[in-house]
Amino acid sequence: MKRILRCILPALGLLLLGGGCMKWDYGSIEEFEASGSGLFITNEGNFQYGNATLSYYDPETRRVENEVFKRANGFKLGDVAQSMTIRGDIGWIVVNNSHVIFAIDIHTFKEVGRITDLTSPRYIHFLSDEKAYVTQIWDNRIFIINPRRFEITGYIDCPGMTMETGSTEQMVQYGKYVYVNCWSYQNRILKIDTETDKVVDELQVGIQPTSLVLDCNNKLWTITDGGYEGSPYGYEAPSLYRIDAESFTVEKEFRFQLGDWPSEVQLNGTRDTLYWINNDIWRMRVDADRAPVRPFIEYRDTKYYGLTVDPRNGDVYVADAIDYQQQGLIYRYTADGEEIDSFYVGIIPGAFCWK
Repeated sequence: MKRILRCILPALGLLLLGGGCMKWDYGSIEEFEASGSGLFITNEGNFQYGNATLSYYDPETRRVENEVFKRANGFKLGDVAQSMTIRGDIGWIVVNNSHVIFAIDIHTFKEVGRITDLTSPRYIHFLSDEKAYVTQIWDNRIFIINPRRFEITGYIDCPGMTMETGSTEQMVQYGKYVYVNCWSYQNRILKIDTETDKVVDELQVGIQPTSLVLDCNNKLWTITDGGYEGSPYGYEAPSLYRIDAESFTVEKEFRFQLGDWPSEVQLNGTRDTLYWINNDIWRMRVDADRAPVRPFIEYRDTKYYGLTVDPRNGDVYVADAIDYQQQGLIYRYTADGEEIDSFYVGIIPGAFCWK
């Protein structure tokens, strides 16, 4: 059983937080208690508008709470909420253009700490309670942080990048190695030794790999967008790649049509089925020899922007950015593709995080 309990407190001049006093600028705050499991949605907001938000959805009650970060903390989340990761009872919200990662209690949504002075953070991957990697765009380094102390402790230099073209994105771990896809004006997967914090190998794929996952057979999957017509880096048909993590070699390539724009490779809870966006929503077993010819969920003449699969029951959630200006929509489908719910969240919902 899970519930979100909340009550509104009057405006506070000072709030004791972590032993220090912080002045709130936005009036009232609310007390939440989100017990059980649920789904966080990070809403990017518009670039340089500072209107990123965090939403929380209870799949059992089908209740959504929007702007929970601001409502729980009294101040705005910032500019472009890129991703969120949970470790233990702490959620780590990466806010790209505000150069910050907020740590929140996943039950009360209140801030418990933050990491600042980041270039343009994208994703965080935990190696332990005292060590994590943070990828960046417009930086040729991956930052090493100590989550317990909320501080930067070092850097991983990424070869073949400049500060202007540097781009590292999603991370998955196999053994002592972390694999990272390089997206913006890049075509590589990097392999990092977590004992030495060094890039020890790289693998070239197609132009601009957008996401990275590791399936139940220890195969890496990445999907490329192929760039765009007129790009100085090139333009080609995108592809879906299956890569053996042990040998770090490409095993299979599924090619799309020139002009397609696939993205958001995701796995179900048992990690034996892939999902991705290419106008429609597509689904394929990880041991398939051929790509599907019919979509799992058909295109609605809108903008599918984010995707996740409930690891418990296989329900599929699709984020619709609509026109990038108004509140986005989340569509919820069963594992059989039947729509069972939809709800509004913030502007440009882009990423999900399961609690």
